Amino acid sequence: MSAKPLLSTVDIVRLENDMEIKSFESEDKDLNDFLLRDAKNYSSSLLAVTYVLQVGDETVAYFSLSNESLIKNDDEKPIWNKINRFIPNDKRRRSYPAVKIARLAVAKKYANMGLGRHTILAIKGMFTNEPQRAGCRFLVVDAYRGALPFYQKNYFKFFTEQDCNDDTRIMYFDLKAI
Repeated sequence: MSAKPLLSTVDIVRLENDMEIKSFESEDKDLNDFLLRDAKNYSSSLLAVTYVLQVGDETVAYFSLSNESLIKNDDEKPIWNKINRFIPNDKRRRSYPAVKIARLAVAKKYANMGLGRHTILAIKGMFTNEPQRAGCRFLVVDAYRGALPFYQKNYFKFFTEQDCNDDTRIMYFDLKAI
């Protein structure tokens, strides 16, 4: 299946407790296990909401969202100055509301077909094209080292240099950039 027909038939559905989770296998066992074993518990515990991307009766990708904040770190003034540059002086704070992409995975079978990018665009659209129930200025992610190039291609920036040697790095995207 090529990318264009696939993307035109993708449905994004909020995972509900009574939904059957179709089989799913990405390159990452932890991400597979989360969807199949933990996603519903996170939802019922009000910790994260998971959405599945489906084509027909097949789950091709998923993502989970939770609330977060970008909090000023005095050791990272240059980065914080970049963030504040686009916020009016009288609205600047020590923290800003954000939504965290807690999990994002694409099924192996559909890797490198544009689904990851499509998913990121859909998430951005959820917070820029739809009426909001609460303020949200940024998307954030604790990106696995192997996923850093993917998030950079999707215009996420590093939030700190203190985690540059860690297995994951905090990255952010300013929704006002859309």
